Amino acid sequence: MRATLASFAAAATLALAHATAAAQSVKWDMPTAYPAGNFHTANILMFAKDVERASGGKLSITVHENGSLFKAPEIKRAVQSGQAQIGEVLISNFSNENPLFGVDSIPFLATSYADARKLWQVSRPAIEAALNKQGLKVLYAVPWPPQGIFSAKSIESVADLRGVKWRAYNPNTSRIAQLVGAQPVTIQAAELTQALATGAVSAFMTSGATGYDSKVWEQIKYFYDVAAWLPKNVVFVSKRAFDALDKPTQQALLKAAADAEARGWRESEEKTAWYLEQLRRNGMTVSKGSPQLQADLRKIGETMIEEWTRQAGAEGAAVLAAYRK
Repeated sequence: MRATLASFAAAATLALAHATAAAQSVKWDMPTAYPAGNFHTANILMFAKDVERASGGKLSITVHENGSLFKAPEIKRAVQSGQAQIGEVLISNFSNENPLFGVDSIPFLATSYADARKLWQVSRPAIEAALNKQGLKVLYAVPWPPQGIFSAKSIESVADLRGVKWRAYNPNTSRIAQLVGAQPVTIQAAELTQALATGAVSAFMTSGATGYDSKVWEQIKYFYDVAAWLPKNVVFVSKRAFDALDKPTQQALLKAAADAEARGWRESEEKTAWYLEQLRRNGMTVSKGSPQLQADLRKIGETMIEEWTRQAGAEGAAVLAAYRK
């Protein structure tokens, strides 16, 4: 009888321990806008595994890639409203809310990984503060490869873009369309393949990574590697969700985020040449563009830097001064 009671007691204790552990386990949903094969998403999946392992299973993150849970423009609001606890966005998509969110998409301000890293370092405090006011905590950011021009036809100067259907994915790419006389059409990355197939767009600026993900060579034959800017995806978490975690789990999350940022920057830079080679292998013409095209784009960059400085005010001027120092 004593042995039986002891066995029941042990079983009850074990069941209680499992129930307590289950009660303490937190599950988060993480919407992203890009496919599973994209390097950003691969990095996020590794980040999620690191968090679960480092937290001892206390925090589990389910990644919903390619806009399957929320579309790209909806992700930020979803995290702010508590519909999701954590998310990834192309931060320049929200520069209409705050010009600082678009500093990394100003043409020809930061055109290399070294410059992009410096720009992130000097702008991060201001961007973190702006998102903090919106109930969001920045975890990490990773850049896309340098942005170039994809076009269905050959381009010798920006005059050749006049009237074309130009894919825009943030306010700055819409502004470029206006300056070159193209017709801006808002298309998110997950919708690009269909837009190309239907002829909704015939030219756009993006990275070799997005070109590869979307198999643009099926409709597009030219890529001009002008390295106009390196936009960043930012991963953030609801402050309310973060504050609800215990301290060890918070530290595990922050450590995994720091590792993901370092890994993502390295992966982005290492894969840049590989993406361009895949475009060539699939029959695309890849070049730096004519001297005239490059000169025309530089003028557009100068115009947009001036415009951004006026929009961003004293805070933006301070970021630019720190970057150029």
